Amino acid sequence: MTTAAIDVGFDLDLKDILPRLRIYALSLTHNGDRADDLVQQTALKALAGRTSFRAGTNFAGWIFRIQRNEFISELRRSRPTVELDSPAAYAVHEQPRQEHRLILRDVLSAVRRLPRDGRQALLQSQIEGCSHREIARRAGVSIGTVKSRISRGRTALAQLLDVPRLPAAPARPILQTVSA
Repeated sequence: MTTAAIDVGFDLDLKDILPRLRIYALSLTHNGDRADDLVQQTALKALAGRTSFRAGTNFAGWIFRIQRNEFISELRRSRPTVELDSPAAYAVHEQPRQEHRLILRDVLSAVRRLPRDGRQALLQSQIEGCSHREIARRAGVSIGTVKSRISRGRTALAQLLDVPRLPAAPARPILQTVSA
């Protein structure tokens, strides 16, 4: 097979695979313009490296590998970088948020496990900011019952979340006697 025949075959294979390259580029970039640019860069790289392609091997695999590598290279080129010792590195530092999400998930799970009356009283008091009187009126119970439900709800929530109890305050004498 002559070099001219190989070149014609290469050009035809490249032309035939362009629609598939665009579909793959769209799946990578999720943007039509960027996909078109990626296909163009892939075709240019393939044409520039046509001598490295061996006739009779998997052309599609070869060109899709070029496209994937070009996409990854573009991501690396466009990724912002900052020197570790620069003040900017400290300015862009953000505290991790995963732990907050885990804590919130645990709290919500524990709240769902509270008895219905205690949960409602606790949520109305702490989240909605309702007074004990308002909660009692809504539930049709006495204020003492509301206070009891809130207290039991807090205690149960602390147990479910395994929150350590605060140490009891030391007993202070109400009246000190002065001895003469």
